[in-house]
Amino acid sequence: MTIFRKIWAVYAVLLFLVLMTLSLPVLLIFMAVTPGERALRNNIFYLHHIFTPMFLTLVGIRLKVEGREKLDPKQSYVIVGNHSSSLDFIVHAHAFPGVFRFLAKQELQKIPVFGWVVKKMCLTVDRSSAMSRARSVVALKQNLADGWSIFIYPEGSRNKTEDLLGPFYDGAFRIAIQTKAPLAVETITNMPKIASGYNLRPGIVRIVWDTPIPTHEMRAEDIPALKERVEKMMLGRLRE
Repeated sequence: MTIFRKIWAVYAVLLFLVLMTLSLPVLLIFMAVTPGERALRNNIFYLHHIFTPMFLTLVGIRLKVEGREKLDPKQSYVIVGNHSSSLDFIVHAHAFPGVFRFLAKQELQKIPVFGWVVKKMCLTVDRSSAMSRARSVVALKQNLADGWSIFIYPEGSRNKTEDLLGPFYDGAFRIAIQTKAPLAVETITNMPKIASGYNLRPGIVRIVWDTPIPTHEMRAEDIPALKERVEKMMLGRLRE
């Protein structure tokens, strides 16, 4: 079984790169025939809701999404989710009913083909640079003001420990409070059974959306309580 999971993981990586390469002409056509932000929205919709389900189907993964009706498609959110595998970003993207922009680490731009997509579609940050982090905060606020939803991993990077969640950083919660954007909480409850490390198998991934948390009456001093509240929500889902 372990050998099968490793072979399946290699197949998934190769398939992802092939499909991404084949998708580049589609993305370039959108950029050529539609104006700036509209092209960006079209490209992200294609990646989240056409490319992603095609990839997941071919690797034998089906999503079971609960609570999606709690989200208002016309509302901009700061979205947070747990992060334990390299497959999470695809699952999180397709589970959201609309489109959003990821806050991604700058190192992802080095991946062949996919790196170009990250550079064009995501907001990136160099976590080792205070100036880059400051610029990212400004960009996040501007994108929220422009009507985008923004996805931020509160754990910062993939949780490789035995704990259900890694430590949360303040960033996502600070941005939500500063911009008064509601905080949407998305939890993948069973990813370690499907994908962990360099192992992958077909199966059903369960994702749960909780009722978004209003932040319009919160202030900076509420960040610790908000962070703790979200952590408890996710842990509750993971322990179900």
